[in-house]
Amino acid sequence: MPVKVSVVVPVYNPGPYIEDCVASLLRQSLPPDEFEVIFVDDGSTDATPARLDALAAEHPHLSVIHQENSGWSGTPRNVGIEASRGEFVMFVDNDDHLGDEALERMYEYGVAHKADVIVGKMAGKGRPVPVELFRSNHPHATVDNTPLIDSLTPHKMIRRSFLDRTGLRFPEGRRRLEDHVFIAEAYLRADNVSVLSDYVCYYHVKREDASNAGFQRFEPVGYFKNLREALDVVERYTEPGPLRDRLLRRWLRVEMVERMSGRRLLAMPDDYRRELFREMHAVVVERFGPGVAPGLRPDQRIVAALIRQDRYDDLVAYAEWETGVRPKAAPADVEWHEGALRVHFTAEYHGADGALTVDPDGPRPPADGAPADLAEAAARLAAAAADGFDHATADLVLRDRETAASFFQRVEVTRERLPAGDGRTRLVLHGTATVDPVTAAGGGPLYGGLWDACVRVSLGGWTKECRLGPAPAQGPALPPAGIFAGRVVLPYWTKQYLNLSLDVDRAVRSLGLHRLTAADATVSDAEVLTVALPLYVPDTARVTVRLTDTASGRTHDLTAVLTPVDGAHSLLEAGLPSHELRNTTWRTQVRQADGRFLGLPLLLKVGRTPGAVEVTRTPAPGPLRRVVRGARRVLGAVLGKTTTRKA
Repeated sequence: MPVKVSVVVPVYNPGPYIEDCVASLLRQSLPPDEFEVIFVDDGSTDATPARLDALAAEHPHLSVIHQENSGWSGTPRNVGIEASRGEFVMFVDNDDHLGDEALERMYEYGVAHKADVIVGKMAGKGRPVPVELFRSNHPHATVDNTPLIDSLTPHKMIRRSFLDRTGLRFPEGRRRLEDHVFIAEAYLRADNVSVLSDYVCYYHVKREDASNAGFQRFEPVGYFKNLREALDVVERYTEPGPLRDRLLRRWLRVEMVERMSGRRLLAMPDDYRRELFREMHAVVVERFGPGVAPGLRPDQRIVAALIRQDRYDDLVAYAEWETGVRPKAAPADVEWHEGALRVHFTAEYHGADGALTVDPDGPRPPADGAPADLAEAAARLAAAAADGFDHATADLVLRDRETAASFFQRVEVTRERLPAGDGRTRLVLHGTATVDPVTAAGGGPLYGGLWDACVRVSLGGWTKECRLGPAPAQGPALPPAGIFAGRVVLPYWTKQYLNLSLDVDRAVRSLGLHRLTAADATVSDAEVLTVALPLYVPDTARVTVRLTDTASGRTHDLTAVLTPVDGAHSLLEAGLPSHELRNTTWRTQVRQADGRFLGLPLLLKVGRTPGAVEVTRTPAPGPLRRVVRGARRVLGAVLGKTTTRKA
């Protein structure tokens, strides 16, 4: 069968960090006879070469090429391209990993849209990844109609015939930004680029030892020499004008302004950041014309202007002030409503002295050029916030705590100007987010895990993110867990900071079912068991009640119905065939459509005669039984971790 995708993995001394990469490749939904994996070992000196050889011997679609160390990733990627047999080539780094369906989804999406380059949604675990690019799918993306230029890492799927037709290959040797040169040219020469945003295809992971190549301190002179080569690519394939300026702006913003801003700047040793500043100043003066900086946000324009004017000390002072400006988002109410979680919140920016205030009628300092001092910089940004408030936005983002996969939720925003005294005004955003657990993960259901609610606030010159919290001191209680498409979704406040998060399929005791009493259940004369549950269900749903004989362990399954009552309760109803259950005490569980069980602390005591059914509460375990249960939980956790490591 023809090979659809060749995965090229450059490898150099990854140690155990390659295991997640390997495991994800072996889990791919694309059949093994439809893709190949080419590991190019670039002279590793650890145990990796033997590990790869063993994998290749076990899996026919995996192969290994061993070579002497070339110094960087460009050469092994090119070697992998030449060895590839696939219709497309996918580049993966040895310490990252793929989503289980990444190859299949990206391949089908690329074929459907005749793409030369397919960009799959990324999640960054400890590493920054583009956000705006992955708001939605872009089947026909260009550098002109989408922020493609924000994603220049090599982790793309590229049509092999396009690589051969253009002769496009990675720059080789020990250097930096070889991926920028390669990907920028691919974007500019491709007939079509497709962006797949409804599934996380690529997980960009920071190692625990922070030894990823991209995290190593670089030598500024060589780095910015390589950066100029990426700028050369843009100038080679574009005409002077707004598009070229917008593309060049990416390097000014990401490689210079963001490095010279806020905590990122202040965390660096002074001597090193002075070296960086000197090289940045040279590139800005040499390569960026008057049309590049004006497209930046107001706060970024200030940093760019200070770099251009060679004002290092003022830049540091500005970073120290700007670090204290951050958004805060306060939840007002959280409720289940019409099959979705409604989250009401307010958001505004704060500085060191409290909520940010502006003078709506005050004088407006010049918007461009470098400010004369810090006071003028602050006044300029306050004016930008006041003037741009009608366009301010607040997005709710759900982020998987384990993988950092992020998904935007629908938010309706209103804006309010509140008097703050002395003629000044607070700028407050009111948001109502709608989280449908069935579609919240890029059109699909939220999968099992812990999801943190974050709010991304864009106002004037700032776009920053914060957690949604803390919980309001006098606000209403959170709603109970809800059941959606067989998954249990529990809103909760985190313990330390009282921020809003969602627990999907992890909670057991926190669901509140353990607080049920016999008074919550009735058995009618028609022998129908009815239990009022503290669970939200959007619609009537069929479930199964499993009864387990407390003496023998035999089970009996009953067809049951869950019916919504309000946003906090549902009714469980099941007919009892007492003639089949008589003279026995039964434990009760609710079995969901996916086969998982929710235990109820209720016993059914069925007598010998018809209608002799009593509901009682399960007795609490004695001390010895609690110890045994605790030991079982600990042992299960240990075995679970061991199994995960082996996988």
